[in-house]
Amino acid sequence: MAKDKTTTKNDAVMNEDARKIMPSDVMVQADGLVKIYKTRTTEVLALQGLDLTVKEGELTALIGNSGSGKSTFLNMIGGLDRPSAGSLWVDGKNLFAMSEKELVRYKRDTVGFVWQNNGRNMLPYLTAIENIMLPMNLSRVRNKRARAQELLELVGLPNKKHSKMNMLSGGEQQRIAIAIALANKPKLLLADEPTGSVDSATADYIFDLFTELNNGGQTILIVTHDMTLSKKVKRVIAIRDGKISSERVLKEEFADRVRESGIDWRTEDTQDEFVVLDKANRLQLPQELLNELELSGNKVRVSYRDGHIEISAPEKDGE
Repeated sequence: MAKDKTTTKNDAVMNEDARKIMPSDVMVQADGLVKIYKTRTTEVLALQGLDLTVKEGELTALIGNSGSGKSTFLNMIGGLDRPSAGSLWVDGKNLFAMSEKELVRYKRDTVGFVWQNNGRNMLPYLTAIENIMLPMNLSRVRNKRARAQELLELVGLPNKKHSKMNMLSGGEQQRIAIAIALANKPKLLLADEPTGSVDSATADYIFDLFTELNNGGQTILIVTHDMTLSKKVKRVIAIRDGKISSERVLKEEFADRVRESGIDWRTEDTQDEFVVLDKANRLQLPQELLNELELSGNKVRVSYRDGHIEISAPEKDGE
């Protein structure tokens, strides 16, 4: 018992020290994250100095091509992977200074994870309500069955509590997965491609559910390829080649209209896009703009004129 009290006391001291370093409204603070995966013959650089801040109460989407590093980053926040360099703080906790025991407690109490593969979200031999109650058996949540029933109501499946995985559609499994991730009332909800294997109607329902949770104060971080979903999110972070390349912010005229069925989110220009400077003042230019320059090498001219920084192709010989 004395050991548990000491651990709790140490946690409190660590959190107090962290809050002296980090603003109280910051949920995720990543600085210079680098991740290198090594095999016998090759090294893959998955993250190349990624910097990102997510505040409490934000609903943020991460987008990027396969291999861009977004899932690697999500796994680090979830406590499933560690970087080769850099720092990562979540809810005032330094993830890379944690012992294995502290990391288990962090994954149990601080984050909830919704996997793309439903087989990782549910145990097939348990019913829906038993799956939702399972994480609570490892925590101090009281009235577990009542809490599980409340979550089934939240995801719109109260009549499926006795259903096992093979009795549920893919969309229903994903909604149960969200309930499981919320079981221990996590500070941060992580979702890896939550609409990747469902139809458009279920995708809309899942997004509306995330919006409802976010309106209640839940911090949510989503990795997605679903451009329709990402166009509805107030903040979208684009990752390219292991770094933050740009950030999109929902235009004010669309901020209160995310549930409107009359908007064609696939075609509407709903967001303003900003290129992000890293801490060394470097930026990644969108490829479509570089294509317009018709570059023959890797050099550009940069100049300042009338309050604007101009980037242009070098003059060709003889011009």
